[in-house]
Formats: sequence, C-alpha cells, structure tokens
Amino acid sequence: MDKVYAGEAFVVTNKKEVKRRIPVGKPVRVLHVLGGLGLGGAESRIMDLYRCMDREKVQFDFLVHQDGAGQGREQEQMVRCPEFYDEEVKSLGGNIYLLPKFKVYNYFAYKKAARRFFKEHSRFCAVQGHMTSTAAIYLPEAGKAGIRILAAHARSAGVDKGIKGTLTRILRIPLLRRADYCFACSEEAGESVFGKKWKNSAKAKIIPNAVDAQKFVYQEDVRIKTREELGISDCYVLGHVGRFHYAKNHEFLLEIFAAFRDRMNREGKRTVLMLLGEGAGMEASKQQAQRLDIDKDILFMGNQKEVWKYYQAMDYFVFPSRFEGLPGTVVEAQAAGLRCMISDRITREAGFSSLVHYEDIALPARDWAEYIMRNMFYERKNMCQTVKDAGFDVGEQAKRMERFYMTGEWESI
Repeated sequence: MDKVYAGEAFVVTNKKEVKRRIPVGKPVRVLHVLGGLGLGGAESRIMDLYRCMDREKVQFDFLVHQDGAGQGREQEQMVRCPEFYDEEVKSLGGNIYLLPKFKVYNYFAYKKAARRFFKEHSRFCAVQGHMTSTAAIYLPEAGKAGIRILAAHARSAGVDKGIKGTLTRILRIPLLRRADYCFACSEEAGESVFGKKWKNSAKAKIIPNAVDAQKFVYQEDVRIKTREELGISDCYVLGHVGRFHYAKNHEFLLEIFAAFRDRMNREGKRTVLMLLGEGAGMEASKQQAQRLDIDKDILFMGNQKEVWKYYQAMDYFVFPSRFEGLPGTVVEAQAAGLRCMISDRITREAGFSSLVHYEDIALPARDWAEYIMRNMFYERKNMCQTVKDAGFDVGEQAKRMERFYMTGEWESI
C-alpha cells in the first residue's frame, strides 16, 4: 500500500522509493493518451465516459500524437487539423496536448519529448495510456514527474499484419512491469497486450467497453424517419459501424453482402448495406464494391455524430472482424435491439444477449448470407436493462472510475 504524507504518495518501484504527488483541489485531472481524437472505438468509449463524469470532481485532458510535435516550444502552437472530438473535448473543459508520432527510428526523440511534456505538465492525478504500443515509453516518464496513477488500457486483441505488428508486440513486452495498473476491455485484449501472465497479476482489471444504453433504445419513429431521409424505406438493411482498417475485415463483409443481395434479388426484394466509419481502407472498399457490382446498393455514410439513429434504421448488424478487444459497436447494436452476426475471433464477452450469433470467418461468405436469410425477421425490443445487467452501462462505470481517479482505491472499479 502507498504511504501518504503531506500530499505525497510514496510508491515502491523496483525496490526504490519514488515520490508520486497527490494533486490537491478539484477537479482532479486525468490525462488520456491516444493516437488521435477521431471517431474510433477507444475514443468513443472515453468520450461516453467523459460525458457522464461529474466534471466538478474529475476532468479529462488528452495527449495525442502528430507529426512535428514536441520538437521545440514553438511546435506547441503548431496548426493541427481538428479531429472529430476536438470541439466537444474543449466544450467539456478538456485540454488537448501533442506528442510526436512514434516511428521507431525516433525512439530517443520520442522519449525525450514525453519527458519534457510531463516535466512541464505534472499535476495530473492519473495518466491512462490507451496507445499501448508506446505506453512502456511514456508511462515511466510520467511516473518520474511524480504523477500518482499510471495505467495502461488494452483495447484490442490483435495487431496489424507485418513488421508493424511485430514491432508493436516487442514494444509492449515491458508494459506489465512498467504500469501500476493494467486495464483491459476483455480477457483476450489483456492477454494480447500484457502477456499470458496478465490474468494472475494483482494489477489486472477488466473494464468493459460501456455505452449510454438509454440513448440506443429502439424507437420505431426514429427508424421510420431515418429510413425515409435515406430513401431506404422499402429495403432490408445490413449494417456495420467501424473504421476502414485491416482488423474490421471489410473485404469479407462486402462479399457477404454480395451473396445476400443475390439471394434477395432472386426473391424480388431490395437490400442495402449501410457502412458508418472512415479510414485508410475506405477507397479500397469502394473499388471492391465496384468490382462486385454492388456499389449502387451501399451507403458509405462516413462518420456520424448521431450514430444511434442509424442503428435504428438497420435490420441486421454484421461484424466479421479479424480481431478485436471488445467492440463497443456490438454492444451498441444489441442496445438498439439488433440481431448481430459477428466473427468467432471476437471475445465471447461481447455477446451478452441472445441477439448475437458467432460465426467462423473461415466459412464462405454465402454461408453467412444464408444464415442471415434464415433469421432476418424478428421483433425489436427494449434492451436497456439487459445492457445494464451485463455491466455495459456507462453511467455506472463513470461512478466507479470517478472514485478511482479521486482516491486511487483499486477496489472501487
């Protein structure tokens, strides 16, 4: 247990006593470290939590990564293209800081920039690193600056293919030793990021990817209005929410839709695929859609602020990911009362209701399509209480995390 004296906590690390300050006054400030503030899974879950926090007690700030940042004081005022959540963060009282992007060859420059940042910004009660590829570098620098709580948060159960993924795994090796707390959205995510010994560590804690359950409750009037606005009132709508990235397996998703559309066309019915999200792989998906001759039946919606409206407009949620931590979008889809067909590579913790069916992504796309055809009609229900009972309601999670940030009491989470 930490020894506390005169506003300071003393933490024993590697048999050496290190001073960690306990910030005095309210609100206490928590720094979340991310790659950026775009509309990604981790970003969305943190913002859900942020909205529910008592911000007179706890405030969030964000440290994000950008080319050219951290190379001198003049760089702190550099022009940064606004990202999806920038405006909301500022409206809620949060600050946005910059670190340079990590590119392996700039290891020492990156570490120096992190050291300088935390030396100049050391009054956080906690640093929570969601960018785990470099957390073993920046968290120790935060600790040296006296920040009391150092947490790494695993949100994915896989890595990119090729050398990038290999380097990510190598960089994560020391993380279990260097973080005070090791959070994960699922057991698979924790083991992927922190190693097989993670489950046995006293530092380990699973924190589900919680959502605002009430916001996603199925509403027939919202469904009708949204479908009318999109011109799809007479269509059966397959839906997907996620960035265009290797992990999400959009290539297979488009093949599934092509097979499903062929079956529906033979029966004289119209179907569309609604895709929400952006990312580097979007153009490749558009080209694939043209090759499959399904592009006229796909709605590329991009990022949408009122995403819950589009879940109402969908009829079936399809999510064939190659790997995930615990996808919040699958939680949102269930909260909206949608049947979900998802990859067998996704943790079983995500399928907390009877709405979810897991399927092998090694099976042909037509098998996925045929399963949806057999199960396409059902009654949408209010799933709010089911989501809460499964521990995925952000309101309850916010209360627990609030206590943790303010007191450092591990048992409160």
